Amino acid sequence: MPPPPPPAGLPDQEPAVTPADIRDGAAVALVVGVSGALLALLWAWLAPRVQYVAHGQAVFLKNTEGEARIGADGTFFLLSLGLGVLSGLAVFLWRRRGGVALVAGLTVGSCFAAVVGWRMGLWLGPGTDVVAAAGKAGEDVPFDAPLQLLAYGVLLG
Repeated sequence: MPPPPPPAGLPDQEPAVTPADIRDGAAVALVVGVSGALLALLWAWLAPRVQYVAHGQAVFLKNTEGEARIGADGTFFLLSLGLGVLSGLAVFLWRRRGGVALVAGLTVGSCFAAVVGWRMGLWLGPGTDVVAAAGKAGEDVPFDAPLQLLAYGVLLG
């Protein structure tokens, strides 16, 4: 026995999420996630450098009162925030409407892009072997410290 027809006067309801919406959400997540490589390049290029100096057997900050450490975190935050706004605007202009799948795609892609940008930025920045860099630079010669993200909360930005 077939289901009864809907009452007259009520429009047919469309499903909340269609397979096309899921496909578009997955595409958005993939494209936004891959944009983490751009975030890494920009962060490694624009982040202020912390400088160390080797003196004897110890390595010290060149400028103990410098703000470059927090500047690297702020640079990452502002770059990721800007890329997030551009991603949201691009998705809006592409689809001209919202939807749960697109929002989920933006969220998953943004989280993945932040992690990719962070890890790839560390890889693109100065090496993490401070002892080798100090030996290569020499006594009392400043050298760049490894790029670090000290405030992990900026990954959520």
